[in-house]
Amino acid sequence: MIVESARDTRYGTENLMTLTRSMPATENVTASETLSGVPRWAVWCAWTTVLCTVPSGVWRMALGFGVDVGFTGELGEMYTGVDIMVYVLTLTVVSQAAAFLTLGLIRPWGQTVPRRIPFLGGRRIPPLAGIIPAALGGTAVTGLCLALVLPSGGPLANPEFPQGTAGLIMDVCYAPLLLWGPLVLVLTAHYARRRSAAPDPRHTA
Repeated sequence: MIVESARDTRYGTENLMTLTRSMPATENVTASETLSGVPRWAVWCAWTTVLCTVPSGVWRMALGFGVDVGFTGELGEMYTGVDIMVYVLTLTVVSQAAAFLTLGLIRPWGQTVPRRIPFLGGRRIPPLAGIIPAALGGTAVTGLCLALVLPSGGPLANPEFPQGTAGLIMDVCYAPLLLWGPLVLVLTAHYARRRSAAPDPRHTA
């Protein structure tokens, strides 16, 4: 009897150790930590996507709060008042929030719903639920930036846009956005490859 109990206990301990070793990496880190297996370059890319939206957001907020950023003529009159303040505030918050979502490509909450979320907490996020929105967003941002920069007769050629020093400041603030879309696409490809290589925790358990 004693021998059998000891044997059962030993087997139970071995099974527990095996299950613990097979738990997915997302169970071993907090939501604010980077997943194991994510290379340093991917971490830098993710944070770059967050930071590259900040300069343009600051520039827009200055415009919204009445700072003369260099618009003249009809545009100078249009970009004033409460309406433009609400518009730039909304645009800045939305774009910054979208940039922060990129961190989900390297962190646990991009693979498993955080447990603090009611009803869905702890559920595994299907890979395509992260891949498709990120790929579409990265492609859209890239296309929009190229459409504004490449055409010789595009919106930036309007003489009522900021010129001289004011125009240079605007260009410097918006130039980092050219990195946003391509970096998101690179991170999305890495996320897709990592998720496809990782075992399904449902099958592992």
